[in-house]
Amino acid sequence: MRRLALSSLSLLLLVAAAPASAGLFNDEEARLQIQQMDARLAEAEASLTKLNDAYKKQTSALLDLQMSIDTLNTELRKLRGQNEELLHNQQETEKRVQDFYVDLDGRLHRFEAVDTAAATKANNPQAKTDDPATENRALEAAFNFYKTEHFQNAVDAFQDFLSNYPKSAHAANIRYWLGNSYFILKDYKNSLANYQLLVQKYDSHPKVAEALLSIADCQELLGNTDGEKSALKQVIGKFPNTEAARTAKKRLAALKK
Repeated sequence: MRRLALSSLSLLLLVAAAPASAGLFNDEEARLQIQQMDARLAEAEASLTKLNDAYKKQTSALLDLQMSIDTLNTELRKLRGQNEELLHNQQETEKRVQDFYVDLDGRLHRFEAVDTAAATKANNPQAKTDDPATENRALEAAFNFYKTEHFQNAVDAFQDFLSNYPKSAHAANIRYWLGNSYFILKDYKNSLANYQLLVQKYDSHPKVAEALLSIADCQELLGNTDGEKSALKQVIGKFPNTEAARTAKKRLAALKK
């Protein structure tokens, strides 16, 4: 009888423990599913971050490319205006102006190739701003003044941009566009100052050679022949066997006549 009672008690204990075991199994399975869902969510977030980064880089590259193309168009207008002024004010330089036009197409093709290569770089070695989207909007707004030939507004907007984003990857290009804007406004002193800052602070930038030629233009219009010669000699020394150097040699030869 005692053995029968013990057997009955054991059976009752087994029956009571069965639901508890089933509940434990369900809890473990649920935790496993939650962990799997967390892992999938983390993977999705990582993929989204990568896509956002790729989008930002592509947007920046496309913006730089558009700006480079627009810069070339503005530079062409600037050079033509300069040559017209030389034709009106200095009849003795007629031959030089004609040579300048011959070289113009070659120079523009070279600028386009260099600027396109530079635009493919998603990042400049300079430090980034905390909010690239805000910086790009400010840059685009400033450059729209430049594209639409509102050059005084462009000057103000570019100066504000440099104040707000002193370490921007676009700082060198903005110095160049400032130089162009001041030049078109016939403010040759400020134009010269911005070209010189570009040459001094960003000596490996693709626009340095052209900036030096523009420095020579400013010095000429300011009546500083020695400064003009010095800038042309720097082009020849720093960029030998280039179209910029050949242009500088022709200008130096014309100055010696």
